[in-house]
Amino acid sequence: MALTIGIAGLPNVGKSTLFNALTRATVLAANYPFATIDPNVGVVPLPDPRLKKLTEMFNSAKTVPATVSFVDIAGIVKGASQGEGLGNQFLANIREADAICQVTRVFSDPDVVHVDGKIDPTSDIETISTELVLADLQTLEKAVPRLEKEVRGRKTEPEVLAEVKKAQAILEDGALLSAHDELDKELLKEFQLMTLKPFIYVLNMDADQLLDEGQRQELENLVAPAKAIFLDAQFEADLVELDEEDAREMLEESGQSESGLDQLARVGFDTLGLQTYLTAGEKESRAWTIRKGWTAPQAAGVIHSDFERGFIKAEIIGFDELVELGSIHAAREAGKLRQEGKDYVMQDGDVVEFRTGLTSGGKK
Repeated sequence: MALTIGIAGLPNVGKSTLFNALTRATVLAANYPFATIDPNVGVVPLPDPRLKKLTEMFNSAKTVPATVSFVDIAGIVKGASQGEGLGNQFLANIREADAICQVTRVFSDPDVVHVDGKIDPTSDIETISTELVLADLQTLEKAVPRLEKEVRGRKTEPEVLAEVKKAQAILEDGALLSAHDELDKELLKEFQLMTLKPFIYVLNMDADQLLDEGQRQELENLVAPAKAIFLDAQFEADLVELDEEDAREMLEESGQSESGLDQLARVGFDTLGLQTYLTAGEKESRAWTIRKGWTAPQAAGVIHSDFERGFIKAEIIGFDELVELGSIHAAREAGKLRQEGKDYVMQDGDVVEFRTGLTSGGKK
């Protein structure tokens, strides 16, 4: 599933350093505003220890994780909603993303200039929120006269206009639409509103700040109900250059149990409303990406569209139960391999084999 998270923020907050670490890619990370103009896309594997275990159990030739796509977007400045800086490009790229990861600078470094001349995370978060709110307001203000005309001519349902006006009122109060669950997002979908997208906040801190529980709590409260991830982008960039054992040692020495990048991939995946199911065999052990709430036939369609059309049933066992029993054969012998039909809603970590009515290779 080609869903992306746009990495946004003011210039010089560590977006490109973070992106480099996420993808081990080399993008321009120069110390001046707008060093990143064209969006760079990086595909990041989702950390999942279950896959390693399945690969061992099935002696799989390869392991294929689920992925999360990140887009590095040029820095935004005050006035972007009016086209300041690279505002128009920034807004166009944000509109195409499915979620927004806002990187905010907390670290102090006299060698890295701040676009506003001072370090103030609260102000920086408000700057970006304000520009996105203003841009969305412009979109709706242009849409309302058209919708009113279409409602009179019975070309548009009145519910659409009512929902737009509800969203407009929220934006006029300076609030992000993503924090308002009462809105009907389906009715507002056509307007590509940026503040309707889910947000993740990455607070880029130095090593000492990461240990300051008081400051972390304060920042967490600031961005709630959105998720906050605290990391040191430069530390993460150094970490990815090491082999697995050295990286684990470096993490332990810093007092962390999980890297910031692994947290970001995991939280990003969840924020997009995604989950995985697993398939395993001698050829490969693989995590397949689906939306939460999808049924078994929809999940089968991710492997191949014919699988959804020809779906008969799914043989399913939960990952933990499979590990406990030791093999699919043992699970079958114990009667633990469930036969699920078309209405079954997939659960994260289901280990699956699909049965289809296709004449050429009817299972996966």
